[in-house]
Amino acid sequence: MYDDSPQARWEQRSEIPLGLGSLLFLFFYSVLVLAHDLPRAWRNACLVALFATWALFAVDYAVRWRLSGQRLRFVRTHWLDSLVLALPLLRPLRIVKVYEAVQRRHGQPRFSLHARVISYATLSVMLLGFAGALAVYQQEHNAPDATILTFGDSLWWVCSTLSTVGYGDVTPVTPWGRVIATGLMACGLALLGAVTGSFSSWLLQVFSREDDVRPPGS
Repeated sequence: MYDDSPQARWEQRSEIPLGLGSLLFLFFYSVLVLAHDLPRAWRNACLVALFATWALFAVDYAVRWRLSGQRLRFVRTHWLDSLVLALPLLRPLRIVKVYEAVQRRHGQPRFSLHARVISYATLSVMLLGFAGALAVYQQEHNAPDATILTFGDSLWWVCSTLSTVGYGDVTPVTPWGRVIATGLMACGLALLGAVTGSFSSWLLQVFSREDDVRPPGS
């Protein structure tokens, strides 16, 4: 059933601009972390851009909270948006919502549930992995006794962490680096479980259909 409430209209109109804002946030944060010789004027401009995107999300959150009329219940039912507002590096996850909207036509998804779960989980892993690699590199590369010295080291560590392999050749040594590592481990387990569960369910459905069409006694 089509929802024509003020909150639904606001969310529909703001989804793509906020998704673009998420990508801009990730871009400017990448520049700040990776461009070590960035002039002060450009660095200040990137900081202003980061604050502007945070303000954009804060305004959107306040407007939707006001239109919902749910007060504290809005925070519980929109936990991802609340988390994104508190932890800026999770903002790129809003791209998943934009991707979901693009995949729908006339209110119906283009792909099956299993394909959507796998594609959303893959997109989430890529966004979380890149943002996590940036955050860990920022915390680690200048720390004493650090093993993550380059952004390549950070990407390698993120891949082994999200895949739950954990080689242990490079590890965070700073407190904030380990906090980020804990979050990535939890996300890796959750996303891996979602993909594995969806793929297993799809296989069971395929085998079940084959059994249904097989002639009796064969």
